[in-house]
Amino acid sequence: MPKTILAVDDSISVRQVVAFALRDAGYAPVEASDGRDALAKLSGDVQLVITDLNMPNMGGLDLIRNIRKGSINKYVPIVVLTTESQQAKKQEAKAAGATGWIVKPFRPEQLISVVQRVLG
Repeated sequence: MPKTILAVDDSISVRQVVAFALRDAGYAPVEASDGRDALAKLSGDVQLVITDLNMPNMGGLDLIRNIRKGSINKYVPIVVLTTESQQAKKQEAKAAGATGWIVKPFRPEQLISVVQRVLG
């Protein structure tokens, strides 16, 4: 059974690239357009969340905080996929509970490598 990964980004094209790379590597991606959509789609069978930081309605930092204070997915790994590269933003995301960080633009192989490392 493939591992389910929730891909959260307000850009349809980024979600499609992420979902395609994940599917190609044998994972089962679920797409969400922002933090609110992600929380609605988050279920007990999600093994990893990949999220952007800058999104309308609910951004990535709020999403991470919401996941970490929940019960079902409290310990699920969360990888931030964003154009942000400042150390302060990385520290803020890490403090909120992020597990890893990938800067856009990214290569699909790079994404899969991080996913495999995080999921073990």
